[in-house]
Amino acid sequence: MDPWYKITREAEISTPALVIYPDRIEDNIIRMIKIAGGSERLRPHVKTHKMSGVVKLKMKQGITRFKCATLAEAEMVAQCGGQDILLAMQPVGPHIGRFFRLQKSYPRSRFSTLVDSEIIAEQIASMASSCNQETDLWLDINNGMNRTGMVPGSDALQLFMKISKIPMIKARGLHVYDGHIHESDPAKRRKICESDFEPVTSLIHSILRSGLPVPQVVAGGTPTFPFHADRNLTETSPGTCVLWDSGYSGSFPDLPFLHASLVMTRVVSKPGGRLLCLDLGHKAIAAEIPHPRISFPDILVTRFVSHNEEHMVIESPEADQWQPGDVLYGIPWHICPTVPRYKLAYAVKNGNIESEWQIDARDRVISI
Repeated sequence: MDPWYKITREAEISTPALVIYPDRIEDNIIRMIKIAGGSERLRPHVKTHKMSGVVKLKMKQGITRFKCATLAEAEMVAQCGGQDILLAMQPVGPHIGRFFRLQKSYPRSRFSTLVDSEIIAEQIASMASSCNQETDLWLDINNGMNRTGMVPGSDALQLFMKISKIPMIKARGLHVYDGHIHESDPAKRRKICESDFEPVTSLIHSILRSGLPVPQVVAGGTPTFPFHADRNLTETSPGTCVLWDSGYSGSFPDLPFLHASLVMTRVVSKPGGRLLCLDLGHKAIAAEIPHPRISFPDILVTRFVSHNEEHMVIESPEADQWQPGDVLYGIPWHICPTVPRYKLAYAVKNGNIESEWQIDARDRVISI
């Protein structure tokens, strides 16, 4: 019996190619909802897949809120009819104007974005006034990742209070992404998550003491969203789990998700010894991390010899079993930056290619 990922008509597919399995994606969405405690507790991130087809599968399961990294992703979700869309990247420069054009173009969707700068908050407020467009803002909180956001404390409180008083602006709540937590052991991961969230809890109490209403909270990524799901009034924002990858499955074996996207590659040369050259260069697989950048379920790889723009050379004691033109399937270590290397993904069911799904938001601009 062929493995679940095997495609019956491989000869028709040019490689390298991105392959997805919608049945497994939908299974992952259902598992995600169960862990979160309901679809209303989710604001899943679309940056992993960037596909309207996956957005529609999420909506089919009752998910109405979404989180995006780019304006193109936000527009893609709006085109699907997403009701509540958070741009989780502080807009700066011309992106502020694009954000307001997005709201005007898709009035049936509720858009929001986040800030960690008083300067940007004022620029957004000024444009909201000039466009006569009331706009929701979240305060971005840095609780340990040290990438964006304000450290929860008095300065964060003051900015949140200021935002809440600006005309045409609604202070929606707090955005807390703890992507720095990578502990494999779930008990230790929970402990770190809870500890890092304590200052956020203190900030929430300070906001309430100031007389403002309870702020909404969007928190966590895939590794920590089960813990944030235990908090009342908190939306969780997992992303990677809908496609899953070998990095997360290896690091977080407690999370019950299925690999739902693979890369298909071919042997293009046998340069000697135990070496196989594949058409799987930097342009086909995320290369921002050290090897292994991909895992191959059908062949034992003892060493990644080289990796260039169009080629990957691997060493295997099983190299004699493979010839130029033979197909290998690989599970990317990091699926999120691998997906946008492709214009489309082949959707497979029961070994057959049923359709081609566009990577709608792979570019920075769709129309706005």
